Amino acid sequence: MQVLHTMIRVGNLETSIDFYTRILGMKLLRQSTNEEYKYTLAFVGYGDESEGSAVIELTYNWGTESYDHGNAFGHIALGMEDIYAACDKIREAGGQISREPGPVLGGNTEIAFVTDPDGYKIELIQMASAEAGLGN
Repeated sequence: MQVLHTMIRVGNLETSIDFYTRILGMKLLRQSTNEEYKYTLAFVGYGDESEGSAVIELTYNWGTESYDHGNAFGHIALGMEDIYAACDKIREAGGQISREPGPVLGGNTEIAFVTDPDGYKIELIQMASAEAGLGN
């Protein structure tokens, strides 16, 4: 078994696709529309599920522009070779850095946070930290 994707609901599909592809560097893997039930799905990621990669499903329910995230969802984590350079590129491309890169409080893992157009938090983790085993 493997994790295939995580679904998040978005208020503007084109804005979200732009954020995940242009700002975070993912690829738009596929998109489908369901006319009867009035929704469109877009799958984005660094590789397809068939290649062992987990992807993000962006679900746009027609006519719904925002969602209450509640208090249960935390974030999506992405491993990056250089979160410092990534944050510079994200900022230059118009992305919002909500936590500047640096070590976590009380630890050595280097992280940063970006906020997507719908307010979802994306954690960027320095790959050297991720490879050492998070949560240890």
